[in-house]
Amino acid sequence: MTILTQELVRTAPRAALPVAWPTAEMLALPEKVLQFGTGVLLRGLPDFMIDEANRQGVFNGRIVVVKSTDGGDATAFDRQNGLYTVCVRGVDDGKPVEENVVCASISRVLSAKSQWADVLEFATSSDLQVVISNTTEVGIQLVNEDIHLTPPQSFPGKLLAVLYARFQAFKGDASRGLVVVPTELITDNGRKLEAIVLELAHRNDLGSEFIDWLESANNFCNTLVDRIVPGRPDPATYEQLQTDLGYQDELLTVAEAYSLWAIEGGEEVREILSFHSTAQGVVIRPDITLFRELKLRLLNGTHTLSYGLAHLVGCTTVREALDNECLARFIHNLMLADLLPGIPYAVDEKVGQRFGMQVLDRFRNPYLEHRWMSIAMQGTTKMQMRNVPTLLHYYQQHQAVPHYMALGFAAYLLFMRNTTSAPGVGHGESNGEPYTIIDDRAGYFADLWARVSPPELTTTVLGNTALWGHDLTRLPGFADCVSQYLTQLMEEGAAATLVAFFTKKSAAVNS
Repeated sequence: MTILTQELVRTAPRAALPVAWPTAEMLALPEKVLQFGTGVLLRGLPDFMIDEANRQGVFNGRIVVVKSTDGGDATAFDRQNGLYTVCVRGVDDGKPVEENVVCASISRVLSAKSQWADVLEFATSSDLQVVISNTTEVGIQLVNEDIHLTPPQSFPGKLLAVLYARFQAFKGDASRGLVVVPTELITDNGRKLEAIVLELAHRNDLGSEFIDWLESANNFCNTLVDRIVPGRPDPATYEQLQTDLGYQDELLTVAEAYSLWAIEGGEEVREILSFHSTAQGVVIRPDITLFRELKLRLLNGTHTLSYGLAHLVGCTTVREALDNECLARFIHNLMLADLLPGIPYAVDEKVGQRFGMQVLDRFRNPYLEHRWMSIAMQGTTKMQMRNVPTLLHYYQQHQAVPHYMALGFAAYLLFMRNTTSAPGVGHGESNGEPYTIIDDRAGYFADLWARVSPPELTTTVLGNTALWGHDLTRLPGFADCVSQYLTQLMEEGAAATLVAFFTKKSAAVNS
């Protein structure tokens, strides 16, 4: 089978599946972006969005990618002239979405290890405007190092070396600063990266003029990225897609239909990141807290309060849960009736409802296998970060028990019933089937379940300020409600508890 290359693009074969091919003009656009990382999230979100803008004659720039290690997919990029296919699969407004795009936004991939001189040379290009990164959450860390190494060890060290080379080449010209857009999944990623780079500049004695230029001429933007990009599908699906497309693509990537790239910045940032005007899902605002809160509380928070119940019912994936009438109703109402009103940030109800419906579309995506056991990993920490602030704010606003949250919390407590075999690893059993719990608090729960009754366990856990930062037993009625649901789950099972839950809700509404 023919490999995806620029030559293949020029001949554009007729395929069984429709394909959006790049134009010859797109393959010759100037290099405007330096990107650290080759992972599927970058290829499926920012790189895809830049390609989308280029197709519409906006931004008109390509990406030079820096790979930290040799081997792997770097050679595939060379063989394919930087081209790769994104197969978009998902649900939008309840309708299936299938789209196949050959992305041409990447011009070349450089090895940091063996081609660092080429990276620094590109740093002095007059076309360069933007730096993008995704080096995982541990990539934005301070390492005390000499940034003149070839290359520096850390990503902030590499970025500082690039900026210093640029400063020297353009003699401190303030107009030659860059917009730095990290996509690592940490809060205030841009601000944290800037602080580390500044600290490294001081430790390397790079001079006050450079440090002034670093602070005044460059924009480090906080960002939030949100798109599920599984990458290459399972072998059977991968082979079928290649057959239908009519060519071989080692970098073929599957992505969901939904996408969000929220970037914090003003007019200068908007002008340089011009792709925001055409690329669907790019939002540039002075404050992106709203987007962070919606994702954390509605998407992530719903996951965390649902995995226990879904697992106890016997669902393996999120999609299976949405196919279960009672679970689907629980997830919908949990998100929009309890979590949305509890978000500790001012959210327009219509905006929240719209976001919630998009989340439900994503949960129903028939092309993704999002497993509840993956969502459950380190669930106690996730519960504290995602749901406790929402619970507290709900009480401030309503002074009433959020029953969907209470049932979800009870199911979490039952899910955490286990015997431990190693630190952070527990073994539970549900519906006669064993399962493994990956949670730093597995031992804590194993000890409690072994020696106290369920009502006492509920009170002890909810009152543990070391877990939650607050004594949740002080919330009127919450502990009693959680305890009742926990007892019901243990005595009647999760499926019957859900049926009874909604029967009681219906009776209350009709009374």
